[in-house]
Amino acid sequence: MKPITEDKIETFAIEILQLIGWEYIHGLALAPGAERSERENFEQIILVDRLRKSVAVLNPGIPADAQELAIQKVLRIYSPEMLHNNETFHQLLVEKVKIPYQQDGFERSYEVALVDFEDRMNNEFLCVNQYIIIENGQNKRPDLLLFANGIPLVVIELKNAADQNATIRKAYDQLQTYKATIPSLFTYNAICVISDGMACKAGSISAGYSRYMNWKSADGKKEASRFIPQLEILLKGMLNPDTLLDLVRNFIVFEKNKKEDPKTGITQIETVKKLAAYHQYYAVNRAVESSIIASGVKGDKRGGVVWHTQGSGKSLSMVFYAGKLITAPEMQNPTILVITDRNDLDDQLFDTFANSRQLLRQEPVQAKDREHLKELLKVASGGIVFATIQKFLPDASSSAAYELLTDRRNVVVIADEAHRTQYGFEASIKQVRDKETKEIIGQRIAYGFAKYMRDALPNATYIGFTGTPIEGTDINTPQIFGQYVDVYDISQAVADGATVRIYYESRLAKVSLAEEGKRLIEEFDAELDQDEEITNQQKTKAKYTTMEAIVGNDDRIKNLAKDIINHSEQRQKVFDGKGMIVAMSRRIAANLYKEIILLRPDWHNDSIHQGIIKVVMTSSSSDKAEFDKEDPTALVIPKNMRTTKSERKILSDRMKDENDSLKLVIVCDMWLTGFDAPCLHTLYIDKPMKGHNLMQAIARVNRVFKDKPGGLIVDYLGIATDLKKALSFYSDAGGKGEPTLDIERAVELMNEKFEVVQQFFNEKAKTQNDIIAEEPEAYYANSFRFNYRRFFKVESGEKLSILLQSEEHILGLHDGKSRFIREVSLLSQAFALSIPQERAMEIKEDIAFFQAVKARLIKFEGAGTGKSDIEIETAIKQIVDEALSSDRVIDIFEAAGIDKPEISGLEVLSDEFLADVKGMKHQNLAFELLKKLLNDEIKTRSKTNLVKSKKLLEMLEGAIKRYQNNLLTTSEIIQELINIAKEIKQSDKENESLGLTKDEVAFYNALEVNDSAVMVLGDDLLKEIAREITDKVRANAAIDWTIRESARAKLMVIVSRTLRKHGYPPDKQAKAIETVLKQAELMAVFFTN
Repeated sequence: MKPITEDKIETFAIEILQLIGWEYIHGLALAPGAERSERENFEQIILVDRLRKSVAVLNPGIPADAQELAIQKVLRIYSPEMLHNNETFHQLLVEKVKIPYQQDGFERSYEVALVDFEDRMNNEFLCVNQYIIIENGQNKRPDLLLFANGIPLVVIELKNAADQNATIRKAYDQLQTYKATIPSLFTYNAICVISDGMACKAGSISAGYSRYMNWKSADGKKEASRFIPQLEILLKGMLNPDTLLDLVRNFIVFEKNKKEDPKTGITQIETVKKLAAYHQYYAVNRAVESSIIASGVKGDKRGGVVWHTQGSGKSLSMVFYAGKLITAPEMQNPTILVITDRNDLDDQLFDTFANSRQLLRQEPVQAKDREHLKELLKVASGGIVFATIQKFLPDASSSAAYELLTDRRNVVVIADEAHRTQYGFEASIKQVRDKETKEIIGQRIAYGFAKYMRDALPNATYIGFTGTPIEGTDINTPQIFGQYVDVYDISQAVADGATVRIYYESRLAKVSLAEEGKRLIEEFDAELDQDEEITNQQKTKAKYTTMEAIVGNDDRIKNLAKDIINHSEQRQKVFDGKGMIVAMSRRIAANLYKEIILLRPDWHNDSIHQGIIKVVMTSSSSDKAEFDKEDPTALVIPKNMRTTKSERKILSDRMKDENDSLKLVIVCDMWLTGFDAPCLHTLYIDKPMKGHNLMQAIARVNRVFKDKPGGLIVDYLGIATDLKKALSFYSDAGGKGEPTLDIERAVELMNEKFEVVQQFFNEKAKTQNDIIAEEPEAYYANSFRFNYRRFFKVESGEKLSILLQSEEHILGLHDGKSRFIREVSLLSQAFALSIPQERAMEIKEDIAFFQAVKARLIKFEGAGTGKSDIEIETAIKQIVDEALSSDRVIDIFEAAGIDKPEISGLEVLSDEFLADVKGMKHQNLAFELLKKLLNDEIKTRSKTNLVKSKKLLEMLEGAIKRYQNNLLTTSEIIQELINIAKEIKQSDKENESLGLTKDEVAFYNALEVNDSAVMVLGDDLLKEIAREITDKVRANAAIDWTIRESARAKLMVIVSRTLRKHGYPPDKQAKAIETVLKQAELMAVFFTN
């Protein structure tokens, strides 16, 4: 049976692409000089002739010179910022290229289309493999590029599923290398795809690895079988021409966020390119289709409900929905009204839309008040309006009805969290009070806000987006919005990596609550069952006041502050991220803050831009800034806890910034819905909550962040019963997956992984005899079990020795290094979730030891380019072993137990240093050290001598492959590597023996690759050519030559003339020119720098 290779996976992908409508040509067939060549040189990214032909077909009424100007505008997108270039091109692609011209004294514009988004048959779709691209002296060859009308919209990087080292992460790393070395390719990129043949994910050029997502359905109707390779599903589902065009046009946003530097006061705009996940794509298309039907003449004006679990991108789905609905011809430039029920939610959602205005093709507007809302909706067409539902409350004089604003059918109301109780139609009797005396002077009939919205917009279509399901007893939501259009539940979101799991930990025992308090909370819970929202009337009730006094008891708050500090600090030691405390009232929030900063005064700072802890809540004009003897019952809210809207925005940005010093916030109602901070990992709840509100609140910690293994809910008030009820209505609604898992599940996983890692030290290592020869006590008597427990009993000086023995033991196991690193990473994640549980604290020292061994093994990873699997950004911190100080930077020499060359006074490649390495006690460590050193040395030389470094790298890779195939022993591979080191050292002196400079010898090597040229011309003439080319490259090296076609063309002419002048064999000139040009590019960069 033939093994699976990368080539076979590539062929498999090409065959699928051909089946779904892509033409295929091999990259070499398009290369310069080929029979079907479509490229003038390897720097050319776009297939210009194809683009020119398509532009002519798509724009028959536009003059040829305007078409050519549009093409040149596409080709000449130059800026130092890759993402800016990408956004510039995306705008040209989606909104057409505007070419101004004068007509009758007025300036007008031709709009030149690059692709036809309406009819795929008018476009040309081409798949190309092994498409060589040269830029800045770098020669790269992406596996697959997908061209639409000659523009490379998709790059696909493949790895071998049968090769344990060729992971999907390696494919991602390869793309990062391409972005750094051939950035021009990514000016035109819409989607990046990575695959190992089985697993397959897609993302944008700004996406981190954790944001690359699977595409689970080939048709959007059902998830594909798990036995079908994900590569096949993604190619058929996402990259069929119709879906690709739809994604490019309607499902990509460049989200803008303003960020102020607190030191300089300078505001910077950060851009993130976001691409819809498969559940967003299919849901939005269903919602748009449903809305078009509902808004038609025979439609029922109910667009449906989209239930996508919190954290899975609901707000962005609303943006995609609005963007696509606006362009739907059936809607005739609709007016879109986005409704929420709280000011802070209105602000948050408005910001999301405002940050994506390019996709929306207009500026959304936030209604300031009722009159402004009326003004915004009394328009002939168009507009995206934001308002809170309370703005639909009519004047007291006309409480039975709201005035008609528009009877147009192309008005769509998007309701966020569409199941809220105030979206009802029911009438109720309200008391009317005198404005001055506050006395009751009468009664009036009031209706739910849904009734008033219907009065104002009688023919509007209503669609709801919700993160939690509709309860069975809720008759209003289906009556207004209709039934579910799409469901994406917790189990799907966690499985897809769109969210992380949430764990629950009860700490009631840590902060006791009096029996009276427990009874009152139960009674208050019963009231909340009637209405989730705590109204002002309820808050004035004696029961609430009494309960607040018990929950906010001084002694209890002191205990609560102490426990939160301890819990938070323990988690911060091992888990990079932030926490949020939910207090029952503003009074309790203020008092809790005071108690925390009494214990940790350095956490406080008066500046809004500084401080580890802050309070985020509203304040009232009746609040006192300090205690008032004349009004002793007044609520005291100090100045530093009173924040304006703009200050809360600053705190929000700080909380979302993983690197900011703000680590903990105390809230009451704010930020419990709609607030998205991926680095938030712990929610401390000290407030009664139920149903939707509780589900919304706990979802604050389920966002994906680096390798965050899960979020944690810490319960101080006994919400476990409410969580079970929430789960009940969630399950009844058809949702799958548990909203929370008990923390014991995380502890069980930690114990399981702990046993797995311990087992590494119970496996037999081929290095055991060598280790025992040096340290007889390294293993238990008459056993192959390594005794790592000695580490905890010895002095600091001996700890390093035991670490070295441990490394050698792991390296002596089959695939020991990669297995150990992987399992310790998983153990560390489970440990970070479980801390500070008792069992986690018991094994903390062992985990610190395992992490120390892992950290040292990691230092030998990588071949000098890109990041390795294990250098992925992590949220999991290494535990600090005080005696060893294992948090300090470990270099490869220390990891191998040998002095650095600068300490020993020896050069890295000196005979003395190589002898030291060869004589090391731990031979596997010696091999890892040499492999890493030689990789780095060759990489350094590749910047100046292309041919020689390539030859040395082939020697190194060949030797390592023979060792991995057991053709060489450990001592033999070490000798091989030492021989290569000597070869490197000898090559450094080649210029001296030839009488050339180091620059000249690089070109000499490039010319002597051709054996027949050496025979025809002789050594002396080759040296003369090398000297002449070096001088000419140096003389013509310009700072901007790498981005100027004219400079490159000039260089090619110089090289060609020089070779012809000296009689270089004509049949070998093309190859020589290519090699010399590559070397010239390297050298030109070197000269200009």
